[in-house]
Amino acid sequence: MKTTIIIIVAGLLAAACTTTDQRIAGAAAGAGTGALVGGPIGAIAGGAIGAVAAPTVTGAINRKR
Repeated sequence: MKTTIIIIVAGLLAAACTTTDQRIAGAAAGAGTGALVGGPIGAIAGGAIGAVAAPTVTGAINRKR
């Protein structure tokens, strides 16, 4: 059951990708921060959140320039 849920979530995240570079960078930054704060579970959660939020954050930064 867990494996099925993980596959579905990963598929949805991959389908939602607009720019792969932003998603990868966001996931890496989120995973690193999450690992420092919450250990392995924090790394997973931070990576997922970073991948989802990255295009919004980079878009806001680019508009400020």
